[in-house]
Amino acid sequence: MSEPSSALIRSYSARACFAIVLALTLSACASGIAGAQSSGDTALAARVTAAIENASDLPNGTLSVDASDGVVTISGSVACESCGGMLTPGGVQTVQQTLGAVVRAVPGVERIEFDLEYEP
Repeated sequence: MSEPSSALIRSYSARACFAIVLALTLSACASGIAGAQSSGDTALAARVTAAIENASDLPNGTLSVDASDGVVTISGSVACESCGGMLTPGGVQTVQQTLGAVVRAVPGVERIEFDLEYEP
């Protein structure tokens, strides 16, 4: 092989290695960002769940909390024999209004979506 061909091959090899390293680095950074969002969503869902569990004016129920980019979705069933299903104990507000007030007080909540079933 002549000297110019060898130098050209080394140049292409160096560029290819650089491109591979750059692609792997960018891929690792992107997955790190996605992982950070996921753990932030998990932490937000945990804070919302704790707030709901500590609220004394909500009837018993089986609720599921999901969070994604500040949007909290609360789904499940709410059981309350003495309040006709939709009102909180004492009949002051609906369950959804009370849940909304509790959840909105949690830092990081941007919006709330409900998918609730009421059982008397």
